[in-house]
Amino acid sequence: MMESTEFQNKTAANNGDLVQLVGLRHKSFIFTLEKGKELHTHRGVVKHDDLIGKLWGTQIFSHNGSPFFLLQPSLPDILKNTKRATQIMYPKEIGYILLHMGIVPGTKVIEAGTGSGSFTTALAYYTGEQGKVISYEIKAETQQIARKSIDKLGLSDRVDFKVKDISQGFDETDVDAIFLDVANAYDFMHIVKRSLKPGGYFGCILPTTNQVIKLLITLRQNDFAFVDVCDISLKYYKAEPLRFRPADRMIAHTGYLIFARSVSIDRSAVDQNLLDEIGLPVLQQEMQVSEIESRNDSEE
Repeated sequence: MMESTEFQNKTAANNGDLVQLVGLRHKSFIFTLEKGKELHTHRGVVKHDDLIGKLWGTQIFSHNGSPFFLLQPSLPDILKNTKRATQIMYPKEIGYILLHMGIVPGTKVIEAGTGSGSFTTALAYYTGEQGKVISYEIKAETQQIARKSIDKLGLSDRVDFKVKDISQGFDETDVDAIFLDVANAYDFMHIVKRSLKPGGYFGCILPTTNQVIKLLITLRQNDFAFVDVCDISLKYYKAEPLRFRPADRMIAHTGYLIFARSVSIDRSAVDQNLLDEIGLPVLQQEMQVSEIESRNDSEE
């Protein structure tokens, strides 16, 4: 267990610290230092006692001479090391989501579903000790993996885990932000609307275009505005001065990100230009076309 829920700023590794050993070809091991224990790897055994008191950034060696560097793990390192029960989101998505949805210390946020807990971990870290993360998941066995990851990082007091079908509704109201990582997000927008505070942030990740289109329609039906849709690609470059060029690997499209804000609209007194900007007239036209097509089908 970590001694602190925050990453340490100390210059040396202490008992109870979360540490990272990085070896050849960037092979990485992340674990908590405990006196008397050993790390067994395919490149030899490393005694925890030999690491305690070492300066961060120090090169160390296993019992058979294999080299490693002793580092403090960053949050992206921890997320990439998360045990997977489901597909996890990459740091490139997570970082953008946190900024776009205003996740700061003190934020109260709902996520569904929990999955392997990589996004839960990021939320818990950034909401801080004064914030709260409520994580919904329908599968208890899947959520248990996330619980263990959160416990390992000492962040359990920041997260309320709930095993529940969100079609039954969220237990909380007036939360600052809600993020859905479920395939049929469009079926739950009326539920999101009830639990999100006025002006609150909504976010979602979806894999296919037809799911995005369905969600865009239901967002407008439930008075969500300022809608953004994007995806994020990350390209690496070889960090070699004499042969600097694009690397062979690239993390490209992994999902569509959709963001919106919950608004209140008084339809007895509206500004048509503003409604045009948030797309409500377009939706009304689509609904009228759909009604006409339905009538034509029934007449045939």
